Order: sequence, then structure tokens, then C-alpha cells
Amino acid sequence: MSTEDPQEDAVDVLQQLGLKEYEAKCFVGLTRVSTGTAKQLSEITDVPRTRVYDAVRMLEAQGLVEVQHSSPQRFRAVPLAEATETLRAQYQSRIDRLTNALERTERIDSDDESSVQEVWAMTGTDAIANRTHKLLGTAKDEIVLVLGDSSLLTDRLAKDLNARAEDVDVLVGAATEPLQQQVREAVPDATTFVSGLEWLRGENAAENLAIGRLLLVDRSSILVSTIVPDTGEEHAIFGSGFQNGLIVISRRLLSQGLLGRDSE
Repeated sequence: MSTEDPQEDAVDVLQQLGLKEYEAKCFVGLTRVSTGTAKQLSEITDVPRTRVYDAVRMLEAQGLVEVQHSSPQRFRAVPLAEATETLRAQYQSRIDRLTNALERTERIDSDDESSVQEVWAMTGTDAIANRTHKLLGTAKDEIVLVLGDSSLLTDRLAKDLNARAEDVDVLVGAATEPLQQQVREAVPDATTFVSGLEWLRGENAAENLAIGRLLLVDRSSILVSTIVPDTGEEHAIFGSGFQNGLIVISRRLLSQGLLGRDSE
């Protein structure tokens, strides 16, 4: 989460991208000046002067800082666009390395895998959006999606819905009429409706979790999410399989929500 101080925020993000604390502080410090010496950099970053040299050396090795070998030495950050591209490449390289390592990792599976369908839980809007993207890509017959919040109608989601095969039916429900209109504009070929799924909400409004999305693909895979009002954090459950009781019940309840309502 972003802090109120942009410098602290930048340092935090750089550390998440793999830089050590002093390296991140020195880089952010150098972005604030045209050039700087170790003494000047120490003063504006609170990094001990003796540690500035080590930090700058590592930043130089990563292509983020340039060094002028004068007396005293002067340092400067590379242009922001160049730095972000360098960091992006390094981050992608690590992801590729991780993917390759995990793909080569030996699996240890039980000999008596159960055929019973299961329901799994997941947290985080990005992760849930990625699972939604994957599910939509598997659709061969029907997509039924209900959105409870306009923030979930992203460009990526609209693109996925518009990219489905011509023989895949798409029905998109919205919690409100304004959201339904947004859906119509974003996914013009979809059948839209205003959701009447009040059964998804509890009686006590103070304890309510806002419904995020309900996705049913080919009547065999389902994803249902809720949004925590105070934090905006999204949680979801996911299940698949024609015999999954959760899917059977949800399909029937969703059908009840569709019955008797005008669609477009």
C-alpha cells in the first residue's frame, strides 16, 4: 500500500523489486539531484557515508547509477525511463527463472488421488482476476458473470469477454442499472441484466460483505468473490466439476435471479 511520503513509497517498492534498503535510498536520493557526492548523498538519505559507496557500487552494477571518477567521485541516477526499463527487465528475468525452476521441480503426487471435487479459497484482486481470466479462456459453451462492483469491470475483463468464441453465450449481470449500462458499452454483444441476487447478502447491513463477482463457466466451473467493505480486499472461492454441489446450487439460484427479468 502506498505511503503518504513518495520517497518512502519509492524506497519500499524498490526493496520489493530486490534492492537492499541502502541501495534503494541512495537511488531515490540521486533521482532528486542532478549529481551528488557520497557526502551529499549521505546527508539527504541518512545512509552512512561509508555505506554509500557500497550501495552505489551495486547500483552501478545493475545499470541504475553512473559514476564520475573525479575527486571526490560524483554519482547520478540514469534517466527514469531507462531505470524503470532496466528494473522491469530484471524483474521479468527473475520471473522467467522462477517459472523455469518450478517447471523442472520434481512432483510428488499421491498414488491414490481422489476424484472428489473440491472447493478452494483465494485472496487478492489480482490473483482472482488472473483466475477469472483463465476460466474465461476455457469457455466453450456459456459464460454467466455477475458483477457487484464497477471497479471489477476492467479493460482486461471486457477484452476477455469480447474475445470469446462466437458460439459461446455470454450473460453478464450487474448490481445496478448504471453498471449494467457500463457492461453494455464495454461488451456490446453480451446479454445483460440487473442482478436480483439479494439472496447473496445477509440481513445485517453492518456485517455485510459486498459481492464482488460470480462467474460460472460452462456450468462446470464457478468462482464467487466478496469484497471486505473496510479494506476493499477481495476473497473468493473456486470450484470445478459437473458433479460439484456448489456449482449445481449456484446455477439454480442464478437461474432464479434471471427468471422474470428483462435482458438486453
